[in-house]
Amino acid sequence: MPSNAGTTRLVIVESPAKAKTISGYLGPGYVVEASFGHVRDLPRNAADVPAKYKGEPWARLGVDVDNGFHALYVVSADRRQQINKLVKLAKEVDEIFLATDEDREGEAIAWHLVETLKPKVPVKRMVFHEITKPAIQAAVANPREIDRDLVDAQEARRILDRLYGYEVSPVLWKKVMPKLSAGRVQSVATRIVVERERQRMAFRTAEYWDILATLAVAKPGEGPRTFNATLVALNGDRIATGKDFEPTTGRVRAGAGVVHLDEGGARGLAARLADRPFTVTRVEEKPYRRRPYAPFITSTLQQEAARKLRFSSQQTMRTAQRLYENGYITYMRTDSVNLSETAIAAARRQIVELYGERSVPPEPRRYTGKVKNAQEAHEAIRPAGDNFRTPGDVARELSGDEFKLYELIWRRTIASQMTDAVGSSVSVRIRAVSSAQEEADFGATGKTITDPGFLRAYVESSDDENAEAEDAERRLPTLVKDQPLTADELAAQGHHTQPPSRYTEASLVKALEELGIGRPSTYASIMQTIQDRGYVNKRGQAMIPTFLAFAVIGLMERHYPRLIDYDFTASMENELDEIAGGDHAAVDFLTSFYFGSANGAGDQAIAHAGGLKKLVTENLSEIDARSVNSIPLHTDDEGREVVVRVGRYGPYLQRALPGSASGSGSASASGSASGEGEGEEGGSQGDRAPIPEGLAPDELTPEKVHELFLGGGGERKLGDDPSTGEPILLKSGRFGPYVASGERKSSLLRSQSPDSLTLEQALRLLSLPRLVGVAPDGVEVFANNGRYGPYVKRGDEFRSLDSEDKMFTVTLDEALALLAAPKTRQRRAAAPPLREMGADPLTEKPLVIKDGRFGPYVTDGEFNASLRRGQTPEELTLAEASEMLAEKRAKGPAPKKKATKKAAPAKKTTAAKKTTAAKATKATAKKAPAKKAPPKKATSTPKE
Repeated sequence: MPSNAGTTRLVIVESPAKAKTISGYLGPGYVVEASFGHVRDLPRNAADVPAKYKGEPWARLGVDVDNGFHALYVVSADRRQQINKLVKLAKEVDEIFLATDEDREGEAIAWHLVETLKPKVPVKRMVFHEITKPAIQAAVANPREIDRDLVDAQEARRILDRLYGYEVSPVLWKKVMPKLSAGRVQSVATRIVVERERQRMAFRTAEYWDILATLAVAKPGEGPRTFNATLVALNGDRIATGKDFEPTTGRVRAGAGVVHLDEGGARGLAARLADRPFTVTRVEEKPYRRRPYAPFITSTLQQEAARKLRFSSQQTMRTAQRLYENGYITYMRTDSVNLSETAIAAARRQIVELYGERSVPPEPRRYTGKVKNAQEAHEAIRPAGDNFRTPGDVARELSGDEFKLYELIWRRTIASQMTDAVGSSVSVRIRAVSSAQEEADFGATGKTITDPGFLRAYVESSDDENAEAEDAERRLPTLVKDQPLTADELAAQGHHTQPPSRYTEASLVKALEELGIGRPSTYASIMQTIQDRGYVNKRGQAMIPTFLAFAVIGLMERHYPRLIDYDFTASMENELDEIAGGDHAAVDFLTSFYFGSANGAGDQAIAHAGGLKKLVTENLSEIDARSVNSIPLHTDDEGREVVVRVGRYGPYLQRALPGSASGSGSASASGSASGEGEGEEGGSQGDRAPIPEGLAPDELTPEKVHELFLGGGGERKLGDDPSTGEPILLKSGRFGPYVASGERKSSLLRSQSPDSLTLEQALRLLSLPRLVGVAPDGVEVFANNGRYGPYVKRGDEFRSLDSEDKMFTVTLDEALALLAAPKTRQRRAAAPPLREMGADPLTEKPLVIKDGRFGPYVTDGEFNASLRRGQTPEELTLAEASEMLAEKRAKGPAPKKKATKKAAPAKKTTAAKKTTAAKATKATAKKAPAKKAPPKKATSTPKE
């Protein structure tokens, strides 16, 4: 360990876990401390802008675009305490080592630390790709300077994304809906998902048939006696398969030259082939060879973890981060498939130990990546160290998710240095002549693996769950040309063409990677962002775009197509890579993009359009909000255009009245939001029906749309009320399904399904609120269902019921007994925490995860932070929890409601105030203009 006697060194890493591991590898004289990630960033909002800059016209951007794109960086409120600690430590040491991650983000964090700490002692940059003792000692012994080109590239990316988001997002606020966001990569990712859903919506299925023959050899030798063969040709013409049909019409492609068998044709041919002789006409045998897969990079790790382990991208990266920080794997954000000589040697040694010398090829394998601009100097993701630890060696040390991911990485790494899988493949053609003299050709293929090679260690999965595994064998009998066969069975089988599969997180990451969009450090956050913004929902593994995403992408395609163009976005990545390599100046690049100066670097199409700023401001008035928020579906049987409107209360269906203007026509070119004009200008141009929550866009078929419009608002009549004669309707509203009859409305119970709701159940619901009886003091007691479940009520007193059925059966005596009990007895005992996390690294307060009304949240006893979508209590790390609470802490405590103050006015005064307030509320409600109410059909909901 290189160290001068008496020298004290401060080593700064990003996370406490990383600090703990590294400190164990360094001797005395080293202090290892964490920065907790980024220490500075552009201001998140106006409150973050320092007072001296608040009057500057560029302060909202945080970037002085007129002064060389100078960035205004502020220390995050939740990092100030830690920065103060680092400043103090920096004054007490002789040297500082910045040991942040080896990518651009890590380089930028190192630079920000220097700018923030302003140390008076020498500062060195140490980098490593794994946290092992030899790697850390080598990094200390071989430090370097901060790479300003990498810092410039990261800063240009951050500024570019800020300009894009802050200039384009306000357009979405004005024309679609408030609080939306646009992003250089997230918008393109959303477009990819939307385009796939459009393909599914336009898809028209086709039916085609073939024949599956079970054939038998007369004298079996090696292999099975029977095998399956499929009809492939009739009278020399190929039998149609799924690829021969147009996806948008369901018809056979023009010029395909195929025979399209229907059910009758297939069954008839099978009957005519019954008892006819079959003869082998061709046997082709070829050697089979499959090379191993390259070691993992970030994107392929996310893809395989999704396929094999069902991990989300975020879950994969969080788990990999823990494995890296604790010294189990190398750095997990990489686009290089390279392995170091040390790693190759370690893998080859372990293969010999586990699988024998025959499984190691004579020469080491070296891989070349296909990712654009991959940083080949880095390594692939592999087990850390010069001697790999097997999954068995680490099983007791790792949690379930960590062990599964480590085993996946270990297997892939080992397999990458093993021999090829070899064997043979056989293709056979068989012919039979039907009783009508038709020549029917059948085909069969077989595969035999004689040496599995790398497949002993690892078999890659496929996005197609029906795809055959690569280590699967299909054995055929030994067949020769002119060999006679008999048909044990001939079965006609039908098929339907399938729409293109929806993207999963794994396949979307793969698509972005192939397009050259995004980088390893951004994929997981992109997947999470498009879900958090409400652009994509997940159903199982499938990513389904919302109609909000359709509106946003439609606006971008019509008015800013270049900003979501795949080649343009990839070219931005290329420019940033050139800045990182020192080949381009960041200022020229940003100037061209923002102002349109064609002299510098950047995209010339944007430059010639006058730059981003001019692009988003000058044509704003041309964007018709109503048109943007209308997604045409189809024209119904009566010639009415059906569209989806994206309104402020969610999407809904609208169809034009007979003889009226088109449903997607423009009412005003100046509407500022999706909901504007719904009630005032053209809002009553046709029938409306709400779209049930969770219904995917491609599920809005003409049949489904017709069903939703039944009754003019998605209604279904259950019957008539025997006491009033009024119809009882089942409806779908903004807050879910409910029943209505006349002025009465009632939401369905949690245990009830709209599909199975009966008239009797609806009548019980409409009996709510149910009068249980009258208390001795003359006050009525009711049972009802509310937002938080069933309850009984007497005046202003409420008590919860323990089941929904109790609303209909609770007696007056039971209700009064419940109401007489103190409220504290009605409260459930505090549930134990879901997980105890340990002390917060920033405040040293104990952190626990609890289950709340709105889901799990982490708390330190004073501040609470809800877990984000996709996070689970088991996966949340201590560092993430600390950061979430720090953000809450920076905002300060929530303002207390005035009602909670313990001022004790006289009871009569309080009652008088309540009466006055109630009268004022009623008066205000009467004076409220009608146009403020949401449209009836689109938003009808029961009162709770």
